[in-house]
Amino acid sequence: MAIAYQKSIDDTTCYALWKIEETAEELYSRLKLSEKEKAFITTLNNGKRSLHWLSTRVLLRELLNTNEYIDCQVDANGKPYLVNFPHHISLSHSLDYAAVMISKDQPVGIDIEIVKTKISRIASKFLSKEELGFIDKGNLIKHLYVCWCAKEAIYKLQGQRNVSFKDHISLSPFTCKEEGVLFAQLNTNQQCRSFNVNYESFKEYMIGYVAGCKELDYEK
Repeated sequence: MAIAYQKSIDDTTCYALWKIEETAEELYSRLKLSEKEKAFITTLNNGKRSLHWLSTRVLLRELLNTNEYIDCQVDANGKPYLVNFPHHISLSHSLDYAAVMISKDQPVGIDIEIVKTKISRIASKFLSKEELGFIDKGNLIKHLYVCWCAKEAIYKLQGQRNVSFKDHISLSPFTCKEEGVLFAQLNTNQQCRSFNVNYESFKEYMIGYVAGCKELDYEK
């Protein structure tokens, strides 16, 4: 399968989706991997976990348009980064799709999720009372997924552990559409930033993505 969907955010930033229809062996054959990466793959099961890992790396190779080895590492907080390319990256996957976002000049975050009704059971765990108050009850599930994907995208961009979706990432009220933009803030003891987060529906999935941020004055 080739790229299923691609979108340019600006001249240096884009994201794409890959529909996973290959076997692990087929995906593996399209990659250049280090011995360490080959050893890591053997620790994964033969199900979705290995397909997700392999497909994000195949898609990354497609977006970078290179035949070179891509040295993709993760830092101490689990955030992926490239050693031998200048791009910022973010990776995500859900069921049959992988998502990759890249930018030459700004940090990025992306999340893709298949939409399921069970998210309503955990809404109070990732949304504040104020955020729950603006959720459209007539469009409940989709609205909740936009909120989740937005917060997950911000979490991935900022790259620090111990950030609470409910306590540290706040969303301003917004009307849920098929695609749109919402305003969010991240406030912790270490950082205070604002974001314009984009979202859009894709088939049975929801995508949230963010590029760049604005540093705000922090006051304890």
